[in-house]
Amino acid sequence: MADDASTQPNPFDLQTIEQLVALMSKHDLSEIDLRQGEQRICLRRGGASATPAPLPAVTANPAPVALSAPKATETPPPASPPRQLIEIKSPTVGTFYAQEKPGSPPYVTVGSRVTPTTIVCQIEAMKVFNEITADCSGVVVEVCVQNKEFVEYGTVLFRVDPNA
Repeated sequence: MADDASTQPNPFDLQTIEQLVALMSKHDLSEIDLRQGEQRICLRRGGASATPAPLPAVTANPAPVALSAPKATETPPPASPPRQLIEIKSPTVGTFYAQEKPGSPPYVTVGSRVTPTTIVCQIEAMKVFNEITADCSGVVVEVCVQNKEFVEYGTVLFRVDPNA
């Protein structure tokens, strides 16, 4: 008798479900409701007037089921467009200075509004201090380096949101 049980199709495997859906279409059936012990599967189809299918029944002895249907009420949240930030990069190798001299306020901080001519920092190379301008308009959203940190050519110093 064990052979008979193992040769019978499982109503919960994907192949059987696909065959059931094909039979529903072929014979214009609107619903199939199958139970095997504590497990149940209910397949429904219909037009706009059809009510959404109920959630699967909770079983006392759950077995793995190969098919998972999305719930009718689940909708992904709308994706917000990624912010296009402008990176202000170091034009030279040297030491980054966020302020004009020790004790003075930084040139810019997160939330500072910049224009193309705004001085955002200084980079010292071989005892020469080079003022770095934003070369863009927007609001500083990130300061990427620390004061007195050594930077390489192309190091991102600041990120600016041009739409803020």
